[in-house]
Amino acid sequence: MRFQTQLVPARLIRRYKRFLADCRLEDGTEVVAHCANPGSMMGLADEGMKIWLEPNDDPKKKLKYGWRLVDHENGHFTGVDTSLPNKAVRAALEAREIAGLEGYTTVRPEVKYGANSRIDFLLTENGMPDAYVEVKSVTLSRETGLAEFPDSVTARGAKHLGELAKVARAGHRAVLLYLVQRTDCTHVTMAADIDPTYAAAHAAATEAGVETLCIATHITPQAVTIAGPLVLGRPTR
Repeated sequence: MRFQTQLVPARLIRRYKRFLADCRLEDGTEVVAHCANPGSMMGLADEGMKIWLEPNDDPKKKLKYGWRLVDHENGHFTGVDTSLPNKAVRAALEAREIAGLEGYTTVRPEVKYGANSRIDFLLTENGMPDAYVEVKSVTLSRETGLAEFPDSVTARGAKHLGELAKVARAGHRAVLLYLVQRTDCTHVTMAADIDPTYAAAHAAATEAGVETLCIATHITPQAVTIAGPLVLGRPTR
């Protein structure tokens, strides 16, 4: 998925109130950018970090910049916009590019199910069990090559796992898709020290038949696209 407008580089001054970030453009101008990420952004919001902003001229938007990427200045990037994964995954699902889900031709987003929940995507195909797909954006990495989820306590995430477990027990496919918005990771695991309840819920959901897919992304200041699969679990040392 290509960014709508050309991104511009900046330096982070501070992130505050979760959704706001003071930034300094290369010419020294200070601007306020919208940060579309409700998580802790652990390791991604330090003062002085190189970041990439997407400018806009939409009169309906109060802020004229959106924070899209962290540039680790070593050839790797992290995508911080949590609204982007669903867009990228939808495009990949419709193009039948995600291994294990390529057999489905009908992709329906935001379908109600369970107890007042909405599944990110419901996939259907004649002769195949319906597939309920929940997408999670993964940006945390505290060990080289290892992505972790979540980066803060998420009661909502644990609820989703419970709903997916019910779907699996009912005979449908229930799929948790972790989209890793980092280019420096090969493995994915649960951050049990941050949210033990979520980690336990993931283990219980897996036991109930919920599938876990871990997908990498290719990230540049021009676009974020789906890449290949990643390994669930810690790398062998």
